[in-house]
Amino acid sequence: MTTALLDTAGARIHHQAQGRGPVLVISQSGEGDADRSADLVAHLADRYTVVTYDRRGLSRSPLDRPGTTPTVEEHADDVHRLLAAVTDRPALMLGCSFGALVGLQLAHDHPGRLHTLIAHEPAAPALLPEEERARAVAALAGMQDTFHRDGWRAALHGVMAATGIASHQDREPGASPQSFGPEREANFSTFLAHDLTTVRRSAFGPGQADALAAGPTRVVPVIGAATDPTVYSYRCAEVLAGRLGTDLARLPGGHNGNLTHPRAFAAELHELLAAALREG
Repeated sequence: MTTALLDTAGARIHHQAQGRGPVLVISQSGEGDADRSADLVAHLADRYTVVTYDRRGLSRSPLDRPGTTPTVEEHADDVHRLLAAVTDRPALMLGCSFGALVGLQLAHDHPGRLHTLIAHEPAAPALLPEEERARAVAALAGMQDTFHRDGWRAALHGVMAATGIASHQDREPGASPQSFGPEREANFSTFLAHDLTTVRRSAFGPGQADALAAGPTRVVPVIGAATDPTVYSYRCAEVLAGRLGTDLARLPGGHNGNLTHPRAFAAELHELLAAALREG
């Protein structure tokens, strides 16, 4: 594995790469940093050069102005610059939840940077019809209120409810436990304080999705096979598929199936990516 820091506008982005083959960048959900999907990466690195990174403001990617709230456009530009530093060809991307929103914004703002984006349950409430969007945004704001009043542990329950994550999840044999240590706690606090604001403020909606339908990036909306179809992130994927005129794909597990079912998730993710590469 190689690790490096990339200077971008307003931040330094920690990133790491391992494996061989076409470049596949993973943009994590929630508080996830470059190490969060280590099990998944281990099952992909024999076929892809897998690039993971800490979003600006998390862990090892400090902001020039600490405490500020980055826009989704800034997050997308970070990935654009990161990919420009590691490859001169259109890359593959897996975006999970907030990471999928970043990927959608990247594909919109920088056409041609991505060959294929696997958008797993994108946290993109602006895609939803007005009433659904209002409910989703209010729920996200409520999580932040709980965080500021009672701390991250209390807010965690709201996040799990909003994304359909059960307190006791089915896990693939051998999947690493996802415990909270000091670094992850700090990342989760950043996610609650700042990244949820970015999600609430994002304007990536039907117009931007329609533009992607006519653009060069193949976007594959995906939901977890075990995800409750009433949660907002499932609905975002569903609406996105409708705007793009494409089928809604499924991957093993629920909202965080990349963590709970890494081997099966990797195998089926590879099938989606291989099909996209074959089709050009």
